[in-house]
Amino acid sequence: MTFMFAVILCALATVGASPSAARSRKEIEDYKQFLKASKASNGNGLLVFNKISPLANPEENSGKYQGDIILDDYMIEAMVDQYASGQNAYVWPETTWPDNVVVWEIGGDNLEHIHEAAILDAIEDIQNHTCIKFRLRQPGDTVYVKVTGNPGGCYAHVGYWEPRGEHQLNLAKNTPGVGCFRHATIVHEWMHILGFLHMQSTYNRDNYVQIMEKNIISGTEHNFEAYGKDLISNLDIDYDYVSCLHYSRYAFSSNGEPTIVALKEHEGTMGQRQYVTDKDWLRINRHYKCPGA
Repeated sequence: MTFMFAVILCALATVGASPSAARSRKEIEDYKQFLKASKASNGNGLLVFNKISPLANPEENSGKYQGDIILDDYMIEAMVDQYASGQNAYVWPETTWPDNVVVWEIGGDNLEHIHEAAILDAIEDIQNHTCIKFRLRQPGDTVYVKVTGNPGGCYAHVGYWEPRGEHQLNLAKNTPGVGCFRHATIVHEWMHILGFLHMQSTYNRDNYVQIMEKNIISGTEHNFEAYGKDLISNLDIDYDYVSCLHYSRYAFSSNGEPTIVALKEHEGTMGQRQYVTDKDWLRINRHYKCPGA
C-alpha cells in the first residue's frame, strides 16, 4: 500500500481484481522474468536507474519489485499464476507482527554508529506515534528483521511471515539525512516490514493520480500495478499524496518527465521523504488496532 494500505489477506487466499482476458505466453514469461529479476537484483541496477531517473527517490531505483519490495518465491509463483489468468490481485500472508512487537538486529559490520543512531531515531519515532514496539533479537528468536547497509539501495520485505524467518531491511550507507538515510525513507522501509505497500498501489488510485505510461522506463511498467480492494484496505483514511509511502512524480521516468500526475490539488510535495504524515501514523495505528485509532 502506499503505505497506507494494509494488506489484509491471509496466506493462500485467492481473489481476483477486475479479471481480464488471459495473457499470452510471452506476456506471462516476460512478467515472470521481471519478478525473478527483481528478487535477484543485488543493486547493480541502482546506478543505472539513478542516471536514467535522477529525480526519483533512491528506494524507487533500488531494483526490487516496485523499487524496494523483496518478493518471496511463493509470492512470485502466486503472482505469475494469477497474472496468467488475467488477474491483478495477489496472495499475501497475514502481515501484522505478533503482539505488535518487531524483533530486529543490525546485521554485519558495515553500518557505523551514525547510521545506527539514525535507524534508532526512526524506531523511536514509530514507537512514539504508535503502539508498535521494537526489541533486539535474543538467542532463540528465529523470526526477526536483519537491518543491513549493503550498497544496493533501500528495500525490505513486506509484513510478518513466520516461515520466512529472517526478514530483510537494507539501507545503503549514506550521510544521515541523505539517500536511504533520510528519516522518512527509513520509516518508509519499516512500514513495509509492518505490512504496508505503496500508496499509489491502492485500488482507487486512478481517482487521484494519472500514470503517464509514455514516460515510464520500458520494462518497469509492472511497478505501477494497483491492487484490488479484496487485498487492500484503505482503513477509511483518505488518499495521501505526501505520504512517505507514495512514489515521487518522477518514479521510473525515462525522460525526466513525470510518471505520476496528481488529479486533485494537494498541499506539499508528492513523494516527499522529509517527514511522516499524520495519515501515515494513523494507518499504522489502525492496522495494528492501537488504542484510540
